[in-house]
Amino acid sequence: ALLNVAGKILMGRMPDMTVETGQVAEIPTGGFLPDGSDSVVMVEYTNKLTNDEIEITRPVTAGENVMARADDVAEGDEVLYSGRRIRPHDAGILAALGYTEVNVYKQPSVAIISTGDEIVPVSQTPEPGRIRDINTHGISAIVESAGAVAVRYGIVRDEPELLRAVIEKAFDTADVIVISGGSSVGERDHMVSVVSGFQDAEIFAHGIAVRPGKPTMLAKVGGKPVFGLPGHPVSALVVAQVFLLPFLKYIEGEELTNEPAGRRVSATLAVSTHSPHGREEYVRVRLARDGNNVSAHPVFGKSGMLTTLVRADGFFVVPVHSEGVAAGETVDVYLF
Repeated sequence: ALLNVAGKILMGRMPDMTVETGQVAEIPTGGFLPDGSDSVVMVEYTNKLTNDEIEITRPVTAGENVMARADDVAEGDEVLYSGRRIRPHDAGILAALGYTEVNVYKQPSVAIISTGDEIVPVSQTPEPGRIRDINTHGISAIVESAGAVAVRYGIVRDEPELLRAVIEKAFDTADVIVISGGSSVGERDHMVSVVSGFQDAEIFAHGIAVRPGKPTMLAKVGGKPVFGLPGHPVSALVVAQVFLLPFLKYIEGEELTNEPAGRRVSATLAVSTHSPHGREEYVRVRLARDGNNVSAHPVFGKSGMLTTLVRADGFFVVPVHSEGVAAGETVDVYLF
């Protein structure tokens, strides 16, 4: 079609013209359509013949390249629902709708307590038989990844009185208490006895059928949840990922699910994996992609090696009553 140019629409201004039959008006992206028009042709499909005449090289239908009022959001629409974590584009639509503030769940404050006579600060070089404080920093990072606030209470020696004093201090400010170390059956493991010694303490479990992480303690004191994680760093970090992380997201308003938190992908297991019957096992894997196919490769190594976590993209779950998963089967991999 050859059409006459009736005028030009300015960005941010209401048009003061009407487009008649056989006419067009130049309009920028985001401009307001003038009366008499109902569609837009992109400039790539036009040829300017003169200042007053233009050639259209591609037809359009009514409403094409046009966003009508309330197309995106209409009055009364639910835009963001309760329990949704605000993402960058969610913040954008809140701005578009004129919201400068929204009601959100309080960020939980999580006390991180690391126990053990063998633990030294990260800045120190450990003597033989000692180890740097891995758990405080690893667990804090997991807590912060959930949007919670990690409050580090440092290293506590294996003395019940000291541990009780630090826990009492943590109760004054924290919403959740996380203690690592002192939860197995060792002679100097005092966590359970110290926690159970508080008034209104309730121990839900001490020892759960998982691998790694069997010595885990789950408790409540005065209405505040207490997680007792194994002192072993690999076990502590895996249990924090599987149990602590989804719990934190739950008290932040997300739905509680009976599975680990986070994104997951389906993958084909590359190598058969055996597992002891009677424990739910979390097998660390590295993912590889070949075209549209994703394969999961178990990261082998002794159970105490932190590098089995570092080299892994995530883990899959071997059910408690299974003795393993055969190569070629599809597994759900929970990404770290």
